[in-house]
Amino acid sequence: MTPFLSLPSSFKPRSSAMTVPGTNSTFVTEFLFEGFSSFGWQHRLVFFVVFLTLYLLTLSGNVIIVTIIRLDYHLHTPMYFFLSMLSISETCYTVAIIPRMLSSLLNPRQTISFQDCATQLFFYLTFGINNCFLLTAMGYDRYVAICNPLRYSAIMGNRTCIQLSSGSLGIGLSMAIIQVTSVFGLPFCGAFVISHFFCDVRPLLKLACTNTTVNEIVNFVVSVFVLVLPMALVFFSYVLIIATILKIATAEGRKKAFATCASHLMVVIIHYGCASIIYLKPKSQSSLGQDRLISVTYTVITPLLNPVVYSLRNKEVRDALGRGFLKKPIST
Repeated sequence: MTPFLSLPSSFKPRSSAMTVPGTNSTFVTEFLFEGFSSFGWQHRLVFFVVFLTLYLLTLSGNVIIVTIIRLDYHLHTPMYFFLSMLSISETCYTVAIIPRMLSSLLNPRQTISFQDCATQLFFYLTFGINNCFLLTAMGYDRYVAICNPLRYSAIMGNRTCIQLSSGSLGIGLSMAIIQVTSVFGLPFCGAFVISHFFCDVRPLLKLACTNTTVNEIVNFVVSVFVLVLPMALVFFSYVLIIATILKIATAEGRKKAFATCASHLMVVIIHYGCASIIYLKPKSQSSLGQDRLISVTYTVITPLLNPVVYSLRNKEVRDALGRGFLKKPIST
């Protein structure tokens, strides 16, 4: 059995259930994350240092990107507006998960209250879903820029950009409310060890002491809406983008057009790929241990890709960094 799948035999969590007066029923008042508790303290310390380093790099990278885009007028375009919104959303997303995960690495017996668990799930879903639709908006922006360049300024005006970003956040908020209401409306009557390192829908449903078929259907429908729909829109956009690029006469022109999409496409593939593996696969094939490993990727590593990919692979951002920090453009 892999170390992600069980708590060590010496680990005996204390009860976190309260008896309802006048009845034999109990309800859970707090949860405990299984997380990385099956590892020895040496391994957990290594994980702590690695995850903390990645977390700080993610925060600093996103802050730098937002600051550069805000200060450099060359980057005051729709594409970089969406990139700054994505950086802010990624920052909020990681803040909702990683600090408590780091705390649990140092103290695996630390519990999380029922209310705090619901709050964490709410913000995790809000900004995670917001990221999905922001990436879709960025795909639409690239589609208009390449397939309809003469009308780009008219179509992608300030109002459109604000509407797309606000709509993404609105969808995230509404879907998060639906999911949190669905999950935390269930009774939890004794089992309180969450087989994960943060509050997520599937591990919580497994702790409920009632039939969760309806809740699982709700979770699947929401997952399809926030993953399959954006993926289909991005895929369709890139089919049209590639068809347009292939019509460009010069090789240099095709290369330049592909370069404007490469960074976005790389982030899209990794983001949607990891999330789809966990949330769209059948319940019969679901392994919480495997899901946890993949979750490390999209909660710790994927958020770092945004600043790294868009800064190292994007000439305009590199030049802006050069103007900001070196007072001259960075050469290619």
